[in-house]
Amino acid sequence: MMSLEKGNSVVSESQVNVSESQVKVALPGVFGALREQGVARAQEGLEKIKAASEQMTEALRETYSANAESATSYGLKVIEISNANTAAAMDFFAQLLGSKSATDAFALSAAQARKTFDATSAQNKELWDLAQKLATEAGEPVRKHVGKIFQKAS
Repeated sequence: MMSLEKGNSVVSESQVNVSESQVKVALPGVFGALREQGVARAQEGLEKIKAASEQMTEALRETYSANAESATSYGLKVIEISNANTAAAMDFFAQLLGSKSATDAFALSAAQARKTFDATSAQNKELWDLAQKLATEAGEPVRKHVGKIFQKAS
């Protein structure tokens, strides 16, 4: 008969077999409980992922809508500026055609160059400010929804 030493005592083979059979009976219950916990955690995780996905979809929908509005606003501003520049150029050519001398033409050209520079500077600033505003507004829905997701996860 074989014996195993455990600490200072000797354990017989029958005692080991009894222990193994008890373990075999107890393990399915433990594994079943662990499996159920794992399934529950997985389902909980999937629900969180699904909720986060829905929130991100909504954020992207809002972002797309804001971007479409922003692009329209920016495009309309560019058209407005283009129209103003075309009208200014036509006025300049009409005045240039009405000039009586080369000196008048040079004076009109210098005045037009100054007006064009000032108008272009103002228009560029206006477009830059609009672009910054639109970029900020376009990112806001995503920032808002991501913040909500992280708050729920905490």
